[in-house]
Amino acid sequence: MSTLIRDEKSLLPVIALTLAAFPLEHAILTAGQPASLAAAALLIAAILVTSQRVAHHAELLAIRFGEPYGTMLLTISAVLVEVVILAMMLLNSASPTLVRDTIYSAVMLDLNGILGLAAILGGLKYGEQAYNVDSGNSFVVMIMTALGVSMVVPQFLPAAHWQAYSVFTIIIMVVLYGLFLRVQTGQHSYFFNYAYGPAHDKREEGHDQAPIPVLRHALLLLSGIVLIGLLSEVMAKTLGAGLAGTGVPAIVPALIVALIPASPEILTALRAALNNRMQSVVNIALGASLSTVILTVPVIEGIALFTGTPIDMALTPVQTAMVLLTLLVASINLNDGETNVIEGLTHFVLFATFLMLAMLGV
Repeated sequence: MSTLIRDEKSLLPVIALTLAAFPLEHAILTAGQPASLAAAALLIAAILVTSQRVAHHAELLAIRFGEPYGTMLLTISAVLVEVVILAMMLLNSASPTLVRDTIYSAVMLDLNGILGLAAILGGLKYGEQAYNVDSGNSFVVMIMTALGVSMVVPQFLPAAHWQAYSVFTIIIMVVLYGLFLRVQTGQHSYFFNYAYGPAHDKREEGHDQAPIPVLRHALLLLSGIVLIGLLSEVMAKTLGAGLAGTGVPAIVPALIVALIPASPEILTALRAALNNRMQSVVNIALGASLSTVILTVPVIEGIALFTGTPIDMALTPVQTAMVLLTLLVASINLNDGETNVIEGLTHFVLFATFLMLAMLGV
């Protein structure tokens, strides 16, 4: 027990904050906008601290299980957190485009932010970094299909048919992801692995020598996700109250929602790039994008059908252009089995463009 407390000591203030947040929630919301903003900032900081611990346990599990299972665990866990946060935000927000903007922000963050920064840092340190080209191709075409069906086609869909198309979208997303998981973990699992050389294996020997207690790290990872969910419930309310009437671009709350579950992925991907494990970066960045679209969309569409209220999932023309440009650049960059600084820079420039457009409210 003492070892557990020592290892997870950074979470002790977070747990205390969680216990205090719920009884103080009403007082904070009635204390005015500055108090709500301050509370939201504190809660977001606590969520990010918790995400660091989630990243730590997910990375150890990834080492234990190898690719693609480890990064699948990380990305699916992140999507679960995102869905929980989105559900809570929807209950406390009148924004009809929150889900759309969150998924769009997550894709930009994963494909351009994470992949771009990781390729830059790894390229500066190692030059070219190799990965299995089949994984990049498989992910890109799946992301393109899922985004096109769920968020591009609805731009041209008559409003009267939204329920029928929502049912269709749910079925298609479930079938797509179900079959993809089957081939990713079975028939084509080798697509998502890369055989590193003896020098790299020698650097990884320290991980192999130390036994990794799977159950312990799995439980701590799940506990971290639950803690993030609890903190997010109060954060959603305080953030909404704090930003109300400030004129902040509508996409900012969505960007925050996308960033929170992505923080473990960012940390793990950057560590992987600096350890010359670009395959893990590709699996994380592209796997997270695919999981975000293909798992979040059916849940949200299901909520829309249950409540009888349509949710605007159609990308705007500017968002569509950014998504198509990102996927085009990714399909070119991820077609040779190696990443470098230039490829990373192209993605990061697109990420900077996304941030600029977000700040302009476009």
